[in-house]
Amino acid sequence: MRILFLTHAFNSLTQRLHVELTTAGHEVSVEFDINDDVTREAVALWRPELIVAPFLKRRIPDSVWRHHRCLVLHPGVEGDRGPSALDWAIARGETTWGVTALEANGEMDAGDVWASVQFPMRDATKSSLYRNEVTAAAVTAMNLALERLARGEKPRPLDAANPGIRGRLRPSMRQADRAIDWHADDTAAVLRKIRASDGTPGVEDEVLGERVCLYDAHPEGALRARFPEARPGAVIARRDGAILRATVDGAVWITHLKRVDAQTPQWKLPAAMLLGTKLAAVPEFPLAPDAIVDHATWRPIRYEEAGPVGYLHFPFYNGAMGAAQCEALGAAYRAAKARPTRVIVLMGGPDFWSNGIDLNLIEAFEHPAEESWRNINAIDDLVREIILTDRQLTIAAMQGTAGAGGVFLALAADRVFARSGVILNPHYKSMGNLYGSEYWTYLLPRRVPPGQAQTIMQNRLPVGTQAAAMMGLIDGHFGATPETFRMEVEARASSLAADPGFDRLLARKRERRDVDEASRPLAAYRADELDRMKLNFFGFDSSYHVARHHFVCKVPRSRTPLWLARHRDHRSPRNVAGSVAATAD
Repeated sequence: MRILFLTHAFNSLTQRLHVELTTAGHEVSVEFDINDDVTREAVALWRPELIVAPFLKRRIPDSVWRHHRCLVLHPGVEGDRGPSALDWAIARGETTWGVTALEANGEMDAGDVWASVQFPMRDATKSSLYRNEVTAAAVTAMNLALERLARGEKPRPLDAANPGIRGRLRPSMRQADRAIDWHADDTAAVLRKIRASDGTPGVEDEVLGERVCLYDAHPEGALRARFPEARPGAVIARRDGAILRATVDGAVWITHLKRVDAQTPQWKLPAAMLLGTKLAAVPEFPLAPDAIVDHATWRPIRYEEAGPVGYLHFPFYNGAMGAAQCEALGAAYRAAKARPTRVIVLMGGPDFWSNGIDLNLIEAFEHPAEESWRNINAIDDLVREIILTDRQLTIAAMQGTAGAGGVFLALAADRVFARSGVILNPHYKSMGNLYGSEYWTYLLPRRVPPGQAQTIMQNRLPVGTQAAAMMGLIDGHFGATPETFRMEVEARASSLAADPGFDRLLARKRERRDVDEASRPLAAYRADELDRMKLNFFGFDSSYHVARHHFVCKVPRSRTPLWLARHRDHRSPRNVAGSVAATAD
């Protein structure tokens, strides 16, 4: 089927649907919802059999939905309407929620129903639920709708009289609805409000005289007792860039803030970086990655062991790894290597494995080029540390999505497994034609057939796990949920550690590294990559800096890139350059 995606952005849900539909053999092109004229032009160029709206912020034009079948995927149960569906579901403490596939009409989210899929709610942020449960339900709803379309069925009108229909029209959630009353809200309420607003728009609040939005909150179960006189809302401690605020019955860690300023663009930054010297009197409470605790708390890196297997967790916010995070993770990894284990598993986080260098942090520095250079060298140091591990076998366990340098960080491990359905973006070009580093010129050709490495790097479309496994980019994918994936990873890591041929596997690994080094030193790959990156950072072409600024400041798109808008690529009726994700499955 010829399908046009009409979407506000190529977000995580849109990418997953793109992978699923192209894998199923559909021809998919994408148009960003810029204005009605552009939408009508896109429809005329692509002549779709179906228009799918996975992520829209306004109505589809009448002239489009009246003449073309348009399917809207709404992140709410049947009858739910409004732009803050998931926000209200979390705030109201819903135990189940869903995704509904609707036929577009003249009202937002009010069309006839093609399919509705429900799921149990987790105690998690809005963005985490969206990337996991909402996305999985949307894929199922989309497939059900396509099956019903193929059978010639019609959508059913919403039966408002049905007592089982609990959704209703709700307004956009305002900051007044999200506001925290620090003297009345308990820890659970504070967490619920911040999680219902994370990743956007955040909860507006005042911290040490700064008007900010709050993001990424975690409970703390012990430190509050050290500050019995602290008023609710007070900043009582800090750790690894996060701040700890007292509540009426405990405390919460908040890792990121964004200034509220209508005059200039603002973006999320580590709380301690944004507050700066205002935290001078606030005590630091470090917590080592391997420290054993018996209470709820937060730390950016955690290490644990199960017999001969070490697990290194690094759930960095949005998968971004600044220079300091790379250095801290490198130190934790070196400590893990010194342990008497046989296998080290790099777990990343449940939503993101890694997205490489931290563009938000870089944008905040006075000299972004120099910070970019520092960051890329820090992540290169980490990759090198993993490649040169010679006493253990290593596994990269990709619970969540990975992009750019984060993908090649994973390829530094001996085995690479991914949770089924996660999305990989193993390329840099969409960020101002960055060349990339992280030893990709060494790691990628070790895994894929000759010539395909450059094809992968030139491709700018997302890659699904099935395609990634067929390419050789990963060694396997399994597990529908983070929990089932982790259980299988643990089983495979334990089996590898107990393998009777373990010593032979380790010897073969060392031999291969020696052969590779004799053929071309690892340092030579890095030097060549960094020569190219130096031009990206410090050269006359400012494409990277412009792209980074637009990405960080969320500058609205003025057009859809040709690698997404196949209908606008006049070189070919099919976007051959971007067909890796579509055809490798």
